[in-house]
Amino acid sequence: MKLLIVSQYFSPECFIINDIVRMLDEQGHEVVVATGKPNYPDGKVFDGYHAAGTQRELYLGRIEVLRVPLWPRGQGGAKNLILNYLSFVFSGLLYLPWMLRGREFDAILVFAPSPITQAIPAILLKWLKRAKLALWVQDLWPESLSATGFVRKPYLLRAVGWMVRGIYHQCDTLLVQSLAFVEPVAHYADRAKIQYYPNSMDISSSKTVVPVPSELLELLEKYFCVVFAGNLGTAQALETIVQAAVHLRDDPHIRLVLVGSGSRLAWLKAQQQAHGLDNLVLPGRFPMEAMPQIFERASALLVSLNNEPAFAQTIPSKIQAYLAAGRPIIACMNGEGARVVCEARAGLASPAEQVLPLVANIQRIKEMGDAERIAMGWSGKAYFDANFEMERQVEILVKYLAGTPSSKGCE
Repeated sequence: MKLLIVSQYFSPECFIINDIVRMLDEQGHEVVVATGKPNYPDGKVFDGYHAAGTQRELYLGRIEVLRVPLWPRGQGGAKNLILNYLSFVFSGLLYLPWMLRGREFDAILVFAPSPITQAIPAILLKWLKRAKLALWVQDLWPESLSATGFVRKPYLLRAVGWMVRGIYHQCDTLLVQSLAFVEPVAHYADRAKIQYYPNSMDISSSKTVVPVPSELLELLEKYFCVVFAGNLGTAQALETIVQAAVHLRDDPHIRLVLVGSGSRLAWLKAQQQAHGLDNLVLPGRFPMEAMPQIFERASALLVSLNNEPAFAQTIPSKIQAYLAAGRPIIACMNGEGARVVCEARAGLASPAEQVLPLVANIQRIKEMGDAERIAMGWSGKAYFDANFEMERQVEILVKYLAGTPSSKGCE
């Protein structure tokens, strides 16, 4: 198939769509990516790029990537995020039809974590190219806007809801990353369009080994390290993790290691200093290629989200990465993510934003024998292989994009 991928985020930013694109190419499909200038999560445009102007490059030396200008996210805040979201829409509408002139596509796939507005340029391209349009819903709008506090006013949420309804109406297929997304999406769209399509992860490819600082590797091997990896933002219940570190600071063997960066990293550093938390380690962000080395040395892997209905319906993509790593998982969250961890028998779950149950689960995992922790890891890996292995999932994706789904929507 000839496929166009529209995503505000793409390599060198770390998102699942990078590997999906590579796998589509490896399976013989002709893929073009339309994206923005990389600036997530730190809010600064990456070295080698400029916010202004268009750009063409090759991903992996063979996959064409078209980049349109956008306003960087900066250090967060409503103004910067709104400008960031709208700038991709405006640039996509203005530049992509010209950059893609003369090109034909069988289908267009929009990878849609927030903002869902990135689908708007794809709708124009759908009509210009007479291609099928699929939207892969990663975040629920308007629910996630309310959950993060980004939008609180009811009339604005209703307006966003109308926009979402219009976007969904223009799509031929709506892929949802969680079964719990089906009902919220069906509130705005024809249920027959909706298909469950979970996030996946490729662990088969040999990737370049990226050096990890020896001090971090030594720390991971010396202590019982509970590792959180990913964005350090407003949705990740970081206050709960900080309070857990406060409760655990008298245990000289436990370390909470938060690998990543984001809008709340400075706040975390301030809390670390204010509470004297030697057991809270903030080593910064590392490339995806470095994660296997970190995960394999972690004693357990931590995932947390705020206590919000929208977050209870989502499965953070880090859960798939954790399952694939074969390490015990500690989930401090509600709903689908916790369900997957428990169903996989891959770890322990506690309610979102509940500090004491989280502390208890960390201590319980620590007190287990090696054999029990290894069994948890193996169980999680087996569950991953059965449900989230990328090569098979990409084959299913192609069927959806070709209009030949295995079922007629989510009943």
